[in-house]
Amino acid sequence: MRRDKQEAQAQFNRRSLLLSGLGAGAFAALGARMYGLQVLEQDAYRLLSEQNQFNFRLQPPARGRLLDRFGEPLAENRESYRLMIVRDQAGDPRAALERLSRYMPLSETRIDRILRAVSRTSRFTPVTVAEDLDWETFARINLHLPDLPGITPDVGEVRTYPRPYDFAHVTGYVQAAPPEAANDDPLLLHPGFRIGRTGAELQHEDELRGAAGQLKVEVNATGRVMREIPEQSIPSVPGRDVTLTLDARAQRTAMEALGDQSGAAVGMDVITGEILVLASTPSFDPNAFVLGIGQEAFAALNNNPYRPLFNKATTGLYAPASTVKVMSSLAALEHGVVDPDETIYCGGHTRLGNRDFHCWRRQGHGRVNLHEAVKGSCDVYFYEMANRLGIERYNEMLESCGLGQFFEIGLPYPRRAEGLVPGPAWKRARRNEPWTTGDTFNVGIGQGALLSSPLQLAVMTARIATGRRVMPTLSRVEGAAPQFESMGWTEEHLEHVRLAMSGVVNEPGGSAYWPLGTRGIDLEGVQMGGKTGTSQVYSISTEERAAGLRDQEDLPWRLRNHGLFVSYAPVAAPRYAVTVVLEHGIGGTRAALPAQAILRDLVRRDPSNARPDVIASANRPSTEG
Repeated sequence: MRRDKQEAQAQFNRRSLLLSGLGAGAFAALGARMYGLQVLEQDAYRLLSEQNQFNFRLQPPARGRLLDRFGEPLAENRESYRLMIVRDQAGDPRAALERLSRYMPLSETRIDRILRAVSRTSRFTPVTVAEDLDWETFARINLHLPDLPGITPDVGEVRTYPRPYDFAHVTGYVQAAPPEAANDDPLLLHPGFRIGRTGAELQHEDELRGAAGQLKVEVNATGRVMREIPEQSIPSVPGRDVTLTLDARAQRTAMEALGDQSGAAVGMDVITGEILVLASTPSFDPNAFVLGIGQEAFAALNNNPYRPLFNKATTGLYAPASTVKVMSSLAALEHGVVDPDETIYCGGHTRLGNRDFHCWRRQGHGRVNLHEAVKGSCDVYFYEMANRLGIERYNEMLESCGLGQFFEIGLPYPRRAEGLVPGPAWKRARRNEPWTTGDTFNVGIGQGALLSSPLQLAVMTARIATGRRVMPTLSRVEGAAPQFESMGWTEEHLEHVRLAMSGVVNEPGGSAYWPLGTRGIDLEGVQMGGKTGTSQVYSISTEERAAGLRDQEDLPWRLRNHGLFVSYAPVAAPRYAVTVVLEHGIGGTRAALPAQAILRDLVRRDPSNARPDVIASANRPSTEG
């Protein structure tokens, strides 16, 4: 019995000792671990603790401005109040949005749209709930933030266009980056960040964007920001301002002169090639696209027969009509197929085979020389010039003046607007038919398949006005003006053409004399030269005329002729070229009035960087050719 008690006691002692040893070992291990955590690894865990206490918020950079040549803002930024939701902090996003709807209107449709956006992003990525809030709503929500977990207020910047309709086709607009473009870039995923989608905003995106920064903030256990710590933050780098060549005031003059018509105007400095006016009407409000335009509003713009979203100045293509007669005159003189004093009889038509090719003036112009033919826009004279030149030499002049060429001016193009200079190879490839003299006649007066843009016609005018290979640009020229090479044309021949263009405006019988009167450019001592053009859209048949349909005004708008006018000033020392196209504007004489207003404004307010020595050099007669 005693022995059993001793064995039991010994067993108990052993077990107690074992348990004590195990306890001591566990305590020692725990102590060692605590020592490791609190002493050896304290720096690492202090960092983790601070990471729970502090956060870094992405700071989008301020976008650079778009400016006109004199520093007037065409696109800038303004303060904007917005709300965002973060799924990781909100718990149930729907419940969070329903709580938010107590303090601001949120429709069920809008909530569903936000929830779809939330489901497509990571749980930590903020999603925009509302933008551009008024101060009263923004302040009310900030007051109730403790009741709105996951809802984050933010004060940022939003793009704004001060005179939207005047410059929409040049500036373009910004929008949120599409998912395929974001490519997990935190900046592009930021709900308040916008990138250029069209126009100069897209073309100069890299310069305008800037670089993101990081703002260090202290947060509580629920993730609410308690304070900002700017001294430990990385500031964002704002984007650079971009200065364009446009003259904002002249652009406004052009838009006012075009009014509610569908058309375009291009104004150029013929010395530097800088584009001062690039107008397309009707226009649209790019501000509507910044925060997201509704489907109905976009459909209304897209389906508008006047095409307000389309930049007619750079990508609109039209038969240049009688404006090409200045090039035909120059080509005829350069190739020696006509003397400027030679007269050709116009009886209202010319016969080719069994077909009559009519002059626009049915009774004819009588006997006309080159000057009178350009001034009165005689078709019969230029049928003869085209026939003498032949299509190859004629097209060579068209192409050297800029038709059929793509000009990279510093804007993104939805398509390359090269236009068309047709010839035998084109007709064979397109229609599998031989080229005929009748085709040459049609192209010789700017009709047929010949197509050009208002920009190309402005380049043509600038080259004839200066005799130099002027190249257009929207990028500001700093320092000395570019020295464009000579076209190699004979100065005497150029002078004949320029004087004829002056006669169009300033002499009785000129095709633009009647709408402009004897005032010309309406500035003392300054004359303008020009050339009208009427591009046929629909030919009124003999049967329709017999039925009483005689005038263009009797036709539906879409069937009326286009009106074109090319011009330059001053005639004595060319500095500016202006082209105007009025879609279905009936005739070129109507396009002369907007061109007159634009030229008058440009000449009256000659840019401050005008350099008399450069102007004199650029207008010095060419010694080549």
